[in-house]
Amino acid sequence: MPALQTHQLRVAAVGKLICDNFTQPIEKLDVILACLFHDMGNIVKFKLGQIPEFLEPEGLEYWQRVKDEFKNKYGNDQHEASKQIARELGLPNPVIGYIDAVAFAKAETTLASGSWEEKICEYADTRVSPHGILPLVARLEEGRKRYEGRTADTGLTASRGRFDELLDAERAIEKQIFAQATIRPEDINDATVAPLVEELWEYPVS
Repeated sequence: MPALQTHQLRVAAVGKLICDNFTQPIEKLDVILACLFHDMGNIVKFKLGQIPEFLEPEGLEYWQRVKDEFKNKYGNDQHEASKQIARELGLPNPVIGYIDAVAFAKAETTLASGSWEEKICEYADTRVSPHGILPLVARLEEGRKRYEGRTADTGLTASRGRFDELLDAERAIEKQIFAQATIRPEDINDATVAPLVEELWEYPVS
């Protein structure tokens, strides 16, 4: 879906911006690829009518057919679907591993990880809302409201106490990353990311 394409491009742009200003050794290509493809299976979980403008111009019936096709082929778990698609595309195993780490529910595991690539991929996703770049806490609170009432195991649907624990882990990841960066979290915004999004439309992936 165009909105999902835009989301993945924005996440990849955030990841690239961090990598370009990071002081530790980093596999930048792997981060960008993981961010570009991290949500390829997400249509299987979409509530298609929630943001009607995202269905245009094709419309609800068209995207419902696509969703049904994806579910028939890949199942109901968006994370497993995304990894399966990544394998079909021939993405390297480390990239598939970073895709697997992009999950709010895994924030504590990612925080404890020694992988900067995992941390940056996860953090980049936590900064991008359906409509653009937000500060970390605002983005996660927006996601919590959007997922209210759902049963999916995303972390966003957890109890308030559990959500706050995961939010603390995400804040700690942010501190870890920017202790090793020459930019600050506030330097990541729609204006700084926009030119990178345009660049990434033509990014070589093989």
